[in-house]
Amino acid sequence: MREFLTSCGAILRYHDMPGDGTPILFIHGLGSACSLDYPTAAASPQISGHRRLLVDLLGFGYSDRASAEQYALAQQARHVADMVQRLGVTRLHIFGHSMGGAVAIALADLIRDHVAGIIVAEGNLDGGGGSTSRAVGAQSAEEFRAHGHARMVAAERAAGNAAWAMSLHHSDPDAVHAAALDLIRGGTPSWRELLYSFPFPKAYIFGERSLPDPDVDELARHGVRVGIVPYAGHDMAVDNPVGLAEAVAAAIC
Repeated sequence: MREFLTSCGAILRYHDMPGDGTPILFIHGLGSACSLDYPTAAASPQISGHRRLLVDLLGFGYSDRASAEQYALAQQARHVADMVQRLGVTRLHIFGHSMGGAVAIALADLIRDHVAGIIVAEGNLDGGGGSTSRAVGAQSAEEFRAHGHARMVAAERAAGNAAWAMSLHHSDPDAVHAAALDLIRGGTPSWRELLYSFPFPKAYIFGERSLPDPDVDELARHGVRVGIVPYAGHDMAVDNPVGLAEAVAAAIC
């Protein structure tokens, strides 16, 4: 893995997979890590001609832990923007899954002039959070750190969600909690409003098992291209990584 020293002194770690095509930057979801979830999809021939950057956000995966304020989603986006600038990447596609969709939208807003397109995969567009972030946010940071995090990991293991349980186990509880609160609060303007406002190509990907969803039609009405990954639910990078790669390729063609 490669390293980038952020302005707060913590290190972001990322995979940099070579390719001549416009880079694709991947941003993972809550309690996840690109280093675990995306190598198979990123290595698929559908997108292997592109340079692919798989970043673990601070507090997740192989990246350093940091102070709680660095885990705010807007701050995570700023750190990734700094990394992109340091790498000298002047044009890129941004992909974000779930929580990473909100970070991807915030990042795209920071570096609009450099974005070739954005792909959000079942990402958070509005405040209120999902069931996981609401369960985390219902606890205090202290309670989640002391007991809630371990209970959640154990519950996911018992439910057979081994991959997410493993990455959640290695996540900083404070990072998970801070991100969950941000997802519940939402953004101002909302991530949905920002997505609709972007002048570059926009796509939103659903897992087939997550359908039906009223946003399929709503997104299309606002100029967002909708893609569907077959044989997959929310965890599409795990359920069908090749199908996800195909959906990403279709979105950036």
